[in-house]
Amino acid sequence: MRGNATDAECKLWQRLRAGQLNGLKFRRQHPIPPYIVDFFCGDAGLAIELDGSQHGDEADAARTRFLESKGLRVLRFWDNDVLLNTDAVLEAMLNAVGDRTLTPPPLPAGEGL
Repeated sequence: MRGNATDAECKLWQRLRAGQLNGLKFRRQHPIPPYIVDFFCGDAGLAIELDGSQHGDEADAARTRFLESKGLRVLRFWDNDVLLNTDAVLEAMLNAVGDRTLTPPPLPAGEGL
């Protein structure tokens, strides 16, 4: 599937590869059976999907629900947004990672050790 990447996938990959986005490691065309997500950052629990004219709302919604049930945050961007507003897409991705709690909140008083 990498050989058949869309222009938007190629453009975004050039900005994500080799930890260019805040040191985050992304994989492209990453399997999360039964699906393959366009881009995946395991450390951030983030799946990125690029949508073009071939996507259907119901199928995309089911796919998103499945991925979220696996504890992943799913961001969807239109191909045109990636091609025309790449920096805004990257900023949205950074904001999503920044919103994610990486450490558990403290336990209420009287619980734990």
